[in-house]
Amino acid sequence: MHQVKTYISFFLFVLVSCFGFTQDNEQNQTTRLTQDQLIAGQDYVIDTIIDGQAYFVKSIKALQVVDLPKVLQDDQFASNIDQRWLEELYSNTLFDTIYRDVSDLKYNAVYYPELTTDTLKARLQRLNARTPFNVEYNPGLESVIKSFLKNRHQSFERLMGLSNYYFPMFERELDNQDIPLEMKYLSIVESALKPRARSRVGATGLWQFMFATGKEYGLDVSSYVDERSDPIKSTKAAATYLSKLYKLFGDWDLALAAYNSGPGNVSKAIRRSGGYQNYWNIRPNLPRETAGYVPAFLATMYIFEYAEEHGFVQHRPEFHLIETDTIHVKQMISLDQVSEFTGVKIETLQFLNPAYKLDIIPFIKGKNYTLRLPRNIIGAFVNNEDQLYAHAKAEFDKREKPLPQFFNSDTKTRYKVKQGDYLGKIARKFGVRVSQIKKWNGLRSNNLKIGQRLTIYPRNGAAVNKPKLASSSKKSTKPVNGETYTVQLGDSLWSISQKFTGVSVQDIKDWNDISGTKLKPGMKLIVSKG
Repeated sequence: MHQVKTYISFFLFVLVSCFGFTQDNEQNQTTRLTQDQLIAGQDYVIDTIIDGQAYFVKSIKALQVVDLPKVLQDDQFASNIDQRWLEELYSNTLFDTIYRDVSDLKYNAVYYPELTTDTLKARLQRLNARTPFNVEYNPGLESVIKSFLKNRHQSFERLMGLSNYYFPMFERELDNQDIPLEMKYLSIVESALKPRARSRVGATGLWQFMFATGKEYGLDVSSYVDERSDPIKSTKAAATYLSKLYKLFGDWDLALAAYNSGPGNVSKAIRRSGGYQNYWNIRPNLPRETAGYVPAFLATMYIFEYAEEHGFVQHRPEFHLIETDTIHVKQMISLDQVSEFTGVKIETLQFLNPAYKLDIIPFIKGKNYTLRLPRNIIGAFVNNEDQLYAHAKAEFDKREKPLPQFFNSDTKTRYKVKQGDYLGKIARKFGVRVSQIKKWNGLRSNNLKIGQRLTIYPRNGAAVNKPKLASSSKKSTKPVNGETYTVQLGDSLWSISQKFTGVSVQDIKDWNDISGTKLKPGMKLIVSKG
C-alpha cells in the first residue's frame, strides 16, 4: 500500500512538473521575440541566447523620481470645510430647532410637488413591510414628511453625516437586546445627535435621560462625569428601557410614546380614548410634545431610508467609529493635556469624549473611565503615557494655588461670544486652554450663548487691544540667542520638550509665540534660553 502511494505521488509530481514546463514554454514563446519579429520604433533588449539565436523582449522604462515638498501643504478650501464642520459639531442650533419643531408640529397640507401622495403611499407601504413600526399613510404623516423635506433639507444632510459615526454603535447595542434597528432614528428626534444636548427640563444626552431615570438604568452623574452623554453607555441604557416599555405595551409605537412622556401618560391616553391601543387613535389625548413625537420619528425614518431618492448628499464625518479606540486612564488627566501631548485638536477630543463635563477624566477606584482617541494616535500615547501622567500630575499640583498668584488684573479682558464661536476657538484666539476659560467663568459645560460675556486672562496679553507705549520697558520673554530645533514629521510640542532638559511645552509656546499645538515639518523652533 505504501508503495502504491509512492508511485501516485511520483506520478503527480511529474505531471505538475510537465504542466509547469509547458506553461513556461508557452510564456517564453509569447514574450520572447526573434530578430525578424521586432517592430520598428519599439525599444527591445536581449533576454536570452539559445543555440546562438538571440531572443528579445520589450524594454521597461524606469519610474521617474518624484520630489516631494519638505512641508506638505493642505488644500485651503478643504481646510475651511473641516473648520466649518468642527463648528457644526459643537453647535446646539440643530438640537434647538428639532426640539422646537417636534413640540410645535403643524399638520396643515404642505405644497411639495416633488413628492406626490401616490408615490409617498407606495414608499410607506414598502417601508411598513420591513419594519415592526406602523408606518401607514395618513394625511398628518404626509404633512410632517413634506414639511421636513421642504424646510430641513440641509439639517438632514448634516445629520446623515453625523449618523455615519453614531449609527454603528447604536445598531450594535439595539441588536444585542432584539430591538428594531430603525430605533436608531429616535436619537435624531431626541437630540439631533448631540451627546451634550440638554432640554429645558434637564433631559440630557443622545437619548435624553432625566437624572432619576438615568440613575435607575446605571448612568452615573457626578461633578466630573455625566454618563448620559456617553454614546455607548447611554445607548445600552436606552435599549434596556425601550425593551421594558415594549414588554409593557406590546407595541413599538406606544413604547416610543411612553419613552417620551412616561408610561403613565400613555395609559391615561388609552383610558381617555375609550380603550384604543393604536397610537394614532390615542394621540389627541397625549401631551402636546408626545403627540408630535411619533410622527417626527416616522418622518425621519422615511427621509433616511429614501435619502437617495430625494437627492440628499451625506457629509463625511471626521471619524468613523472603527477609526477610533479607547484607553483606560491610570490617573486624572485633562483633555487639554492630551491635546498638547498628542497634537489632536481639543474639539476633536471633546467630540470623542463628551461624557466629561469639565474636560477632565478623573481616576476613581472601582471606576473604569476611558479616553477615546483616533486609532493612529493610540500606539504613541501608550508608548509614552508615563511621561504624560507625570506631566499631568505636576500641572494639577500647581493648580492648587489660588488664581490671584497667576493673573494680573491689567491683563484681564472681556470677550463677547459671537455667532460660530465655541470654547476651543476662543481658547486658541487668546492662547489659553478651554479648561481655564471654564474655570475663570464658572462654566460647567461647553455650551455658549451668543452675546454671553467671558472673562479671559490672555497669555502674555495676547489679543488684548490696548495701545502700545513707545517707551515701554517691558522685556520680551523670547530668547535672543536660543538653540533652535527643526520640526520633524510626527513631532508634537510634548515630544520636542522631552528632547531638551528643563524645557516645558509652555516654554516652547512662549519663546515661539505659539498659541495652539499645530506644527509643520520644517518649522524652526527656539528650544532654549541661550
